[in-house]
Amino acid sequence: MGTMEPCYLDLETWPRRSAFEFFRGFDVPCFNLCTRLDVSRLKQAVKASGVGSLSLAYHFIAIRLANEIAPFRYRLEGERVRVHAQVHGSTTVLREDESFGFVTLEHHRDFAAFAAQGDAAIALASRPDAPFEPTAYGTATVYLTALPWVHFSSYSNAQKWGPYDSIPKIAFGRIDAQGDHLWMPLSVEVHHALMDGLHVGRFIQQFEAALRAPDVWLHGRAAIP
Repeated sequence: MGTMEPCYLDLETWPRRSAFEFFRGFDVPCFNLCTRLDVSRLKQAVKASGVGSLSLAYHFIAIRLANEIAPFRYRLEGERVRVHAQVHGSTTVLREDESFGFVTLEHHRDFAAFAAQGDAAIALASRPDAPFEPTAYGTATVYLTALPWVHFSSYSNAQKWGPYDSIPKIAFGRIDAQGDHLWMPLSVEVHHALMDGLHVGRFIQQFEAALRAPDVWLHGRAAIP
């Protein structure tokens, strides 16, 4: 089977063309939004199913949403905007020697398949001799990271300007209990030439909706009352 030809936006008909031209020349063209999400139902759903982990579950939702909300698959390539058919996740794993490695989490709509691939990739990246490879998919990637030590309210990322600065960057923080709630910080950083607050807001709202009905997302069925 041959390699699929790259797909690019038609900039002449793109309603955001003016915003694209305006923001892509900025010295710091990315913007960041932080919020917090209640993952209490998600934790219960994962525990009840015995499949995967809470961490893999919220990574799974983030990667699925990045595939379903089109601008999260847009990437700058010179003067053009490439549209990837799908994107995968690249997240971090802490090793016993306190160094870290990168884990590629492949996009699957089935959580069991996602969790199986993720567990195997985490085990490999946790080894001290594992190669330091940020991503196996080039710009067809969403960068993710978790900071389980900090319940943050703001966040910023290291930047490398060029073809990789248009990759969305998502961070998860320490989960804190408050009554019946388990609050997890979420940071979403994106390139303003490719999307606006509307799109990040849509990502966060759909994340919240998924957390209210986690069994539908993880197992394709409603929770048993």
